[in-house]
Amino acid sequence: MNNRKKLLFGGVLGDNIVLSGLMVISPVIICGDTLKNAEALIYAFSAITFLSVLISSFVPRKLPYTAKIIIYAVISSLVYIPVRLAASEFYPESIERIGIYYPLLAVNSLIVFQTEAKFYRMKKADMIISLLSCILGFDLVMLITGFLRELFAYGTINSKIVDINTVINGLAQPFGGFIFLGLMCGVYRYIRGMVSKNNNEVRSGTDVSDK
Repeated sequence: MNNRKKLLFGGVLGDNIVLSGLMVISPVIICGDTLKNAEALIYAFSAITFLSVLISSFVPRKLPYTAKIIIYAVISSLVYIPVRLAASEFYPESIERIGIYYPLLAVNSLIVFQTEAKFYRMKKADMIISLLSCILGFDLVMLITGFLRELFAYGTINSKIVDINTVINGLAQPFGGFIFLGLMCGVYRYIRGMVSKNNNEVRSGTDVSDK
């Protein structure tokens, strides 16, 4: 059970693919300037990644590594087609803004690299839990980034004007997204370090009391 809990929260808190692994950061930096764009990216990343990794897990493991990577890319490209068509109906404005970064989600790091390095070395149930955790980690970062950048860059939330005294237009630009993501990484690593330190102190206290 503890191992399952570790897998469940690992991709969000322990090893977030964006804040810790610095993977899939381009869409966050370039396109995550509004909540609507964030929702469009969350939908595409979650659907493409989950379906692609799950379907690709049935590819025979005995195939050469290069062949498997090519097959994974083909599968994710096929999954991308219906996801993109649905996105055109629900997020038409965001699709135009996101541009080339939308199809790039079909070859993101979780599909191309983490499949062989991590997911396919697990049992199927553990793989699904870990995959969902990693996806959720990206989704939360994307949601927070889109919300805060829209709020402070445009003075709106989901395109609705809010009463805010300070507007920082630079946050809407890629350099603003890069700086904002850097600050998030710093806060995340500080919190993770404090949690790790507290856990070590608790373990040390438990070991002393046992003796």
